[in-house]
Amino acid sequence: MTSQILAERYEVHRQLGKQTGRQTLLARDLQTQELVVIKQLFLGSDFEWQDLKLFEREAETLKALSHPSIPRYLDYLEIDEPDSKGFALVQTYVEGKNLEEHLRSGRTFSESEVKELAKSLLEILIYLHQQDPPVIHRDIKPSNILLHSRSGHSVGQVYLVDFGSVQNQAAKFGGTITVVGTYGYMAPEQFGGRSVPASDLYGLGATLIYLVTGLHPTELSQQDLKIQFADRVTQLNPNLIDWLEWMTEPSLEKRLSSAGEAWNSLANPREIPKSMMPVQPRGSDIKLTKNSELIEIVIPPHGFAFDWVSILSGAVPASMVLWINYYEIPINPLVLRMISGSFLLAAGVMSLFALFRELHLVIDRQQISYSSHLLGLRWNHFQPAPRPDIGQLEIEQVEYTIPDTQQKSNRVSQMIIQAGNQKYRLGVKQRLSESEIEWLATELSQWLGLKIQRTLTDGKNNKWF
Repeated sequence: MTSQILAERYEVHRQLGKQTGRQTLLARDLQTQELVVIKQLFLGSDFEWQDLKLFEREAETLKALSHPSIPRYLDYLEIDEPDSKGFALVQTYVEGKNLEEHLRSGRTFSESEVKELAKSLLEILIYLHQQDPPVIHRDIKPSNILLHSRSGHSVGQVYLVDFGSVQNQAAKFGGTITVVGTYGYMAPEQFGGRSVPASDLYGLGATLIYLVTGLHPTELSQQDLKIQFADRVTQLNPNLIDWLEWMTEPSLEKRLSSAGEAWNSLANPREIPKSMMPVQPRGSDIKLTKNSELIEIVIPPHGFAFDWVSILSGAVPASMVLWINYYEIPINPLVLRMISGSFLLAAGVMSLFALFRELHLVIDRQQISYSSHLLGLRWNHFQPAPRPDIGQLEIEQVEYTIPDTQQKSNRVSQMIIQAGNQKYRLGVKQRLSESEIEWLATELSQWLGLKIQRTLTDGKNNKWF
């Protein structure tokens, strides 16, 4: 391969990539002694005319562009050799690794680096979208963004490469719908063959989400077509999270519309409505811990309360003693002491629970667990369930009616986390107020990326946790 010379000018060094019907080569221009990249399209049994149209459009587009962060057009060749026929596009060689390679090698990007990278790419998009007609890349993704000459205070020179999917808004395909792009980084409108400048913003936003989470968008859950990533980047500034969500809005009407607008909104974040920020109710002593790895809810001991359990634990043994004395029932004093002692022991245990037991609900990357903690002891109420099994977050309002009437007597709420066949419930049993349930459900909704479902049921056959 190293001895092959194309067009009596380009000495091939090695293959950079290969796909069906095409390949990319690194070569040296024997006239200038500069390294170049040669993209070849072959006329084989799997050749399609649409591929040639895109190939020619890439060449025409690069020929018309002049930007330091975009490879420069050098030559266009027809290949007519005994063992291969086709076309070749020659462009300048950009030294560096793409973002995909950087992350695979273990490199991470700080928040300031992500913003610097975003601004550099937006400047390239501003240039492309200001062409007449606008040039839309249509395939912005980690492997098409190269970094070169990184320093300690900068991500280095940023390049946008591979214009093989490029389209200008004046291009027409007649009645043919052409879907071009990479799944996970394609804006929803591209699946219908439509591309606008905001389509590139979606690809850029999805790429940056990959950088901050380490996961491709296809590996993240979605809700109403929105990429759910905020729970994995709680260490990021909420303004940057909001901006990334804005960039990747599935609806064109809600998404940032231009690269210039995106650049300005990154530098000058919009105000996040306070109504969107969950706030712990005043007077609540619940402890909430939340970061990128876990969310933990700790419900402290609720103290004594004059409920039926407390009343019975004291009243029953006292009533027995009075009843025995009143009717002068002969009973062994030892038995009487044992009966009284057992009730007192039960009352003591209940007192320990009321004064010292904490409830812990923990969700991390692997599982969800619900446990009690008392004086150094810990026990699970259920077998922990795998995190991927969590499929629903619900606030259920239970309405009770007075028997034989249609009057409503009471309405209480509980929060339910559905994980497979198991339901984790927090509510009246844990003495949570309505506002605490709403607050905790909102926090869990944002962290899990699940929408809160709301239901209203009657009290029949209701299982309280």
